[in-house]
Amino acid sequence: MFCCSDNNAVLHKVYNIGVLLVDIFVLWFRSLIAIIEALYATIIPPTEKSVAGEITVITGAGHGIGRELALQYSALGAVVVCLDINDEGNAETVKLIKETGIKRVHAYRCDVTNREEVKTVVAKIVNEVGPITILVNNAGIMPTRSFLDQKPEEIIKTFEVNVFAQFWLLQEILPDMIKRNHGHVVALSSMAGLIGIRNLVPYCASKFAVRGLMEGLVEELREEGKGTNVKFTCIFPYMVNTGLCKKPYVRFDGALGMVSPKAAATAIIGEMRRNNLMATIPSFFMTLNNTIRCLPPKVGQLVKDFTASGVEAVD
Repeated sequence: MFCCSDNNAVLHKVYNIGVLLVDIFVLWFRSLIAIIEALYATIIPPTEKSVAGEITVITGAGHGIGRELALQYSALGAVVVCLDINDEGNAETVKLIKETGIKRVHAYRCDVTNREEVKTVVAKIVNEVGPITILVNNAGIMPTRSFLDQKPEEIIKTFEVNVFAQFWLLQEILPDMIKRNHGHVVALSSMAGLIGIRNLVPYCASKFAVRGLMEGLVEELREEGKGTNVKFTCIFPYMVNTGLCKKPYVRFDGALGMVSPKAAATAIIGEMRRNNLMATIPSFFMTLNNTIRCLPPKVGQLVKDFTASGVEAVD
């Protein structure tokens, strides 16, 4: 009896080890396939999907990247809905789109930091335009001061615009995308959401939060098997010449100069249409960042010092 029990315990242990070895092999094999697929997609990018007819809500559409996104999405046949707290900027964006001959474009005033206002405006869009199938969380602010000079109200506002607004819009729009099993969410983080930058501590924290929001959300839906055809793209732009970055500096201006809003918007839409989950603008920054992250932290600091890239504080 005692001997039989010992044999069963040994067999059980051998079985568990066998299962573990099989699981390790499967993990290794599937990881290898994923790496090969990623390399293939890098060499031969996937075909860009159509956005024609997609009802596309863009926050911060009244200027900068948001305006360029609205112009370019509309040119691709999307039904663009411009959201901004700036009525004049919103109206100008709509005017520029209509001047190209496109008539189906809409503008709504919305303070995206106000949870109830977001709820009301989204309901109005769905009722008047139709179900939202693309959401571009673009709105953002960037107070530029040393950390100890950051005003409490600016820190709070930075998180309200850059982070909380994305939560409120997602909570209103994502459930219908999941129900229809169709849609795409684009979130603008920043290179400051990958590395820390002097004079931008609250901004960096907010953009790191956007990355966490998107990665956590993607994993939650993946593990729960919900909205398998709802796609997500998190964008990490370098300094874009929108007026937010008032006193930039960089050692290699020719190679690392500011990106134009038009070029940034083109890259963002391209990454979204290829269903890329994460992308930097310019794209080579992702490879550089991933490489540096595998090295000691001091190496990253040395690379930053070498490129001498950042922003000066603004009074």
